[in-house]
Amino acid sequence: MALLLYSGLAVSPGFAEEPKDDKAKSSSNSDGSGGKGNKSDKQKDVDTEHLFGFTEGSDAGEKGEQEVLVDTISRFSKRRDGPGPSTYRVLDTRFSYQFNPADRFSLEFSAFGDLRRQRNIADLDDKSFGTFDGASMELKYQFLKGSAEQPLGLAIELRPRFTRVLPVEGKGANVFDMESLLQLDVQVVPGKVWYGSNISFEPAAGRQRGTAGQGYRSSTFLWSNALVGQIAEGTFVGSEARYLRGYDGVFLNRLESEVLLVGPVLHRRFTEKVWLTVAYAAQVWGRDTDPAYARRGLGLTQFERQNLRVKFGMEF
Repeated sequence: MALLLYSGLAVSPGFAEEPKDDKAKSSSNSDGSGGKGNKSDKQKDVDTEHLFGFTEGSDAGEKGEQEVLVDTISRFSKRRDGPGPSTYRVLDTRFSYQFNPADRFSLEFSAFGDLRRQRNIADLDDKSFGTFDGASMELKYQFLKGSAEQPLGLAIELRPRFTRVLPVEGKGANVFDMESLLQLDVQVVPGKVWYGSNISFEPAAGRQRGTAGQGYRSSTFLWSNALVGQIAEGTFVGSEARYLRGYDGVFLNRLESEVLLVGPVLHRRFTEKVWLTVAYAAQVWGRDTDPAYARRGLGLTQFERQNLRVKFGMEF
């Protein structure tokens, strides 16, 4: 409520003509910025794009805005193959640059790195390496922007990507995938609590490198939901649940795994331009359709037991 009163005073047309003493008090309360600047600052404080962890918010920014981002998703633990210790650790890191050629429309260019170690894992070869893992372009358009008066935000994003490493197996390949992502968020309590949801479809097709040149076809369906609240100025915490289905074939042809992952989310804006998001998720339910693993717990053919995401960004 205090934020809404503050915004209303800042944008009032008659406020600029108040007495000098009152203006000085107003300048002190607003850090010396004008009404337009205050409105923009408030919007950035509740920018939903990176607010929800693995779930992406609908905000797409205003014309002329730019951003650099380091985004690492760590994937841990799969089914062990026989006795003895086993290891599965994959760090997928994205370095990206985003800019807005128009209001509510953003373009983002990314380069990826893959660092992994896998040993004694069922159906996977032992591997340990780090390498460049391709590039992508992201195009996002926001149809609706959420506010206190109109709490719904809605956007669509397309993410064509070329990758050089199979995400689960770690084998060299040349693969093209195209994720289509619907992003929705709602201010449940204006200025206090936000809900975010994503639905995505991601087909991938390509060929493994090597003498055999075996083809690769897969697709993934995702439905994610997150709820976060502001506990202090610039600090947001909440929880997130994601349901994923992994298929063999580019058109959701044959189900291989389905999982439900749940975990906490933290978003911290250190300054107006610098922020950090951390999210953790663990499988609480899952299954594989392979008869050899049908009676085992969790869905580990296509997915991992645990995920950790760390995003650090700077706007300018």
